[in-house]
Amino acid sequence: MFRSRLSSFLLVKGNSKALYNHLTKTASSSSSVVREETSRFFSTGIVRRIVHDFRSSPKYVPSLRNVSTVQSLNAKSNEGLKLLVNGGPHAQKMVGIWLFGSAAWVFSMVVLGGVTRLTRSGLSMTDWKFSGGLPPLSDEEWLHEFDKYKQSPEYKRVNRGMSIDEFKFIYWMEYAHRMWGRALGIMFALPFSYFLRKGYITVRLGLKLSTLFALGAGQGLIGWWMVKSGLEEPPSEYAQPRVSPYRLAAHLTSAFAIYSGLLWTGLSVVMPEPPAESISWVKGAAKVKRLALPVSLLVGITAVSGAFVAGNDAGHAYNTFPKMGDTWIPEDVLEMKPLIRNFFENTSTVQLDHRILATATLVSIGSLWWLTRKVDLHPAVRYLIGSTVGMAGLQVTLGISTLLSYVPVSLGSAHQAGALTLMSLMILLIHTLRKPSPSLLKSLPKVAKTI
Repeated sequence: MFRSRLSSFLLVKGNSKALYNHLTKTASSSSSVVREETSRFFSTGIVRRIVHDFRSSPKYVPSLRNVSTVQSLNAKSNEGLKLLVNGGPHAQKMVGIWLFGSAAWVFSMVVLGGVTRLTRSGLSMTDWKFSGGLPPLSDEEWLHEFDKYKQSPEYKRVNRGMSIDEFKFIYWMEYAHRMWGRALGIMFALPFSYFLRKGYITVRLGLKLSTLFALGAGQGLIGWWMVKSGLEEPPSEYAQPRVSPYRLAAHLTSAFAIYSGLLWTGLSVVMPEPPAESISWVKGAAKVKRLALPVSLLVGITAVSGAFVAGNDAGHAYNTFPKMGDTWIPEDVLEMKPLIRNFFENTSTVQLDHRILATATLVSIGSLWWLTRKVDLHPAVRYLIGSTVGMAGLQVTLGISTLLSYVPVSLGSAHQAGALTLMSLMILLIHTLRKPSPSLLKSLPKVAKTI
């Protein structure tokens, strides 16, 4: 049972390397940082490790009576399990590869967006077209774009005197980010149309994917809405021009939501049943899920608070740890009126909030691992919990290193990729903790067989 289910989870029976090659190929045209961070997540070896745990666990011996492959699931679909894809295992594999590839593409988009922000490239293009267009191809066209940029507040207050070559660098970064997003729309829409024509997409899946596609199209509008705020004159002559932290948070949160939706849907396509080989493991998963759901919510809130850190350039203030300067709590944390503004616009408060939330996230994930040590769980679930603890520790380390190093591009982008990786592990964990269908529950023994 474990071999066949993990085969459908990996999409290619016994060949996780083929899936890895497909996912990382989608980011091959982006910057080196994007390729490195995307490849790092999709090559963590977690899936391969889960396969090993399934096959080598001394607690479990496969039983033909409990086998539940994709093929047998088709036969049982009228007994309580409704598959998201029609057409059998081949159709599930193709749709799954497409969804995971789309998720990998969004992952690379998030990292590339972080690099664009950290290099202050986001305001280099002062206009926007929904369909995009060709970049400048002649010296005259480059000078025309440069003249438009010279009228922006960022050039006047931050980059006055920059050379045309320096402008070309930030322009190409922003242009690549925008076109990479438009390419994602094409890459998503064409296979979607093909699978619809083939009859692979069920009504339920079609509604989910249509919603995700609409969110993706709206993401471009949100991005321009965000950039437009940075092209306006700052309220003070001493303030540097930057995008609205609220709009940046909306843009990043929307990207996270699209990625999470694609990943969850892809998992649901290729793994319609969670790994559940006994009633005891199902009960253990239910106990863990009650603890994991609030932890996953905290992970999401912490990620959104990071968007406000970026929007307020709060990472360039208080570059000390664990204290903020010479104190634990800065004196100006509540100086803005009304009080609520401090949590979104006050640099000191925003950074303090993110520190507290990050610490709480690490402690809560560590507590999740500690409280579930003696719970009877499937080896895959136990390994996912351990991996999440390790990733949480790495993410906190990246955050502290980024702060102490005054937010270099490499560490800043790695920290943003780490946030999405941690969210991915939580999504995978919650998805694995789902309750099995009634038909599968009826076939499970009370406890897993031992050697």
